[in-house]
Amino acid sequence: MRFFFPLAALALTAGCVATPQETAREQARQDRDLARLDRDLRGWSPGRPQTCVQTRNANVRIYGDTLVYDDGGRRYLTKTGGGCFGLQRDDIIVTQSFMSQMCRGDIVRTVDRTAGFPSGACSFGDFVPYTKNGR
Repeated sequence: MRFFFPLAALALTAGCVATPQETAREQARQDRDLARLDRDLRGWSPGRPQTCVQTRNANVRIYGDTLVYDDGGRRYLTKTGGGCFGLQRDDIIVTQSFMSQMCRGDIVRTVDRTAGFPSGACSFGDFVPYTKNGR
């Protein structure tokens, strides 16, 4: 009976190790997200990072742990601190803002579209504004 607990712990953690196939799938997903982000920002020039932005009426695009808010004239790229696992599954993004803007450090939560349960939480990084070349 003395060996039960260490063996049980080992058995439980064995399922947490990614297989080579899972690692390869995750890397392929990250590569696809990066390629989509590069393609969608082609023709746009980055500006100086900002701590806060107004994103009222902006559409959001998700590229792994990176979010891009597009208000029509400008795009704002922010990298999350990780932990928003639902972003890859197209879960609902929930933000809470006490002013009319979003800021670095604000919490982003994800909620499963079907069941409605929380699926992750992370925070915004700096917001890098992108403007269309030629504007």
